[in-house]
Amino acid sequence: MEVLGIDIGGTKIYCAKINEKGEITGEVLKNKTPQNKIEFEALMKEIIAGYGNGVCGVAISTAGTVSNENDRIIGSTGNMFKEYPKTDFKSLTHLPVFIENDANSAAWAEYKIGASKGSSVSVLLTLGTGVGGGIIINNKLLKGKSGGAGEMHFKMRMDGHRRCTCGAYDCFEIYASGTGLRITAQEMSCNPDITTYDVVAGLKSGDKLMTDIFERWESDITEGVIGLANLFDPDCVVLSGSMAEYVNTEKIEDRVNSEIVTAPTRVVKAAAGNYAGMIGAALLAIEVWYG
Repeated sequence: MEVLGIDIGGTKIYCAKINEKGEITGEVLKNKTPQNKIEFEALMKEIIAGYGNGVCGVAISTAGTVSNENDRIIGSTGNMFKEYPKTDFKSLTHLPVFIENDANSAAWAEYKIGASKGSSVSVLLTLGTGVGGGIIINNKLLKGKSGGAGEMHFKMRMDGHRRCTCGAYDCFEIYASGTGLRITAQEMSCNPDITTYDVVAGLKSGDKLMTDIFERWESDITEGVIGLANLFDPDCVVLSGSMAEYVNTEKIEDRVNSEIVTAPTRVVKAAAGNYAGMIGAALLAIEVWYG
């Protein structure tokens, strides 16, 4: 049994055939994400048609909030074109279509085949330009009343220090993301031109200021993990995304477990790979369609 997995991001679209074990069974193809509805729908039709009758359905991992029925996007993100939520994916193919948020999909992939496998309660954080979240509670994906659960926009401060991309101030995302690291670096160095690449390079070379900046950012991540661990009492917290490779999970885990009021938890790096979102969406779709 194979489905066509598609991962839709603001700049790239990946697609590949995926089986019921979460294995990618063919080449992963990449396309640039179109910036208007007409070109996007034309590309999606072309991608799906290219797989002919060799798949039993289409599983989509996407940025944005997805309905609890997994049939439409109900809230988009700033890196997608304006009309994206109006896309009627089911009209693009005769095959069954399943849609899920990318962080939720990645959380499911980690739960089924990755770092949180065997954990009935887990939290996944994707640390990239922003911060995404996916939460598994008692072996089920937490979706909330409308599909929007897992958004990492809880408050880190109350003094209106940083404006987040969502429009509010001092959300976890604007501190724990790659964007947050850049802003922290600019504040601590008094250099408006400093980048995350500068911080990482300085960290590797042992530069004290860059190390201090990075540790401040890592501390902000830890503060958020402490709150999430107290809220959900997870078996583990999984850190994924492009920025996660640099964090010290053992250090974070030690501090988390020294401060939380719930039972000790594990803090681990993701293990399902770069295509976890696409794989998770495929596994969710197969479970919904075939049990």
